Amino acid sequence: MVTSLAEAVAGSDLLFDRERIEREIIRIAAKIDADYADGERPVYLTIMHGGLPFAAQLAMAMKTDLEFDYLHASRYRGATTGSGLAWLHRPATPLRGRRVLLADDILDEGHTLKAVKQWCEDQGAREVRVAVLAVKQHDRCVEGIAADYVALEVPDRYVYGYGMDYHEQGRNLPAIYALGN
Repeated sequence: MVTSLAEAVAGSDLLFDRERIEREIIRIAAKIDADYADGERPVYLTIMHGGLPFAAQLAMAMKTDLEFDYLHASRYRGATTGSGLAWLHRPATPLRGRRVLLADDILDEGHTLKAVKQWCEDQGAREVRVAVLAVKQHDRCVEGIAADYVALEVPDRYVYGYGMDYHEQGRNLPAIYALGN
């Protein structure tokens, strides 16, 4: 069993380096700008902690003016498999009648993102769109959730880096890795 981040990186495959990640973020930023070209300022909700590096890079690549806020909802809390959703912080910005853009690190099975999107809709958001750094390639995603903007597709393996953690480590790695099989 791998016990340290250095051991994990040594036993992992590099999927995407920083240059490729940033290029793909710029690509989806242009799509988002086109979709928000009407000038209405959306509420930009970063899903903490994993979404932070991606959300920051995406916001800096966009021309659209954004109203920033964040939320913290997690099913993992340091583990590698999910459990019940825990709300650790809800946004202070009123969402009623607003367009909302959620930014998160990964769409895996979608339980967290679906619950967060539903919560935004329950708060009266007029529209909720989802931007993710990565979508995991498999057929286990829950019904009713999909990302509107996807930078990268990753294999159905445990991935970490660029916001995604390996036992609460490695979120600040400037690349995305997949644990060895």
